Amino acid sequence: MKHVVDILPAGRWNEAEAADVFVADYEGRHRRRIVLSLKSGERVLLELKEARLLNEGEGLVLDDGRIIRVEALPEALMEVTAHSALHLLQLAWHLGNRHLPAMIEEKRILVRQDAVIADMLAGLGAHVHLCEAPFSPESGAYAGRGGHDHAHSHSHSHSHKV
Repeated sequence: MKHVVDILPAGRWNEAEAADVFVADYEGRHRRRIVLSLKSGERVLLELKEARLLNEGEGLVLDDGRIIRVEALPEALMEVTAHSALHLLQLAWHLGNRHLPAMIEEKRILVRQDAVIADMLAGLGAHVHLCEAPFSPESGAYAGRGGHDHAHSHSHSHSHKV
């Protein structure tokens, strides 16, 4: 089985050179270790140090040199818009306060469909429209910082006090 050895950022490689495609929704693209099933039926191993989102247009470089394009499947989402930029910021705060994955754009926020959240947003004066689109939410303030997560065991001789 071939292994993914590198990930090329979207827009920084020639997508016409893709040898195959990996297609998945948000959950299927947010992984650390998994066997990926490609469009051709081939299976390849993704094994990363930390879980991360594979974004639309990224290239997965295999150990044989081939590049696999990542494609995000459309998902059932809610498009949240507001009557002003300030109102959109306030809505984003309420969504973030509930720790919801959100895809934030200049004039809208996309979140997964949820009737309770839709009611809350409507109560806050938001315009909520159901839609289908690829979902690539913000990764979070601490994503990709290379922190030390202590998921392994070893003795410590240093303090964790801040």
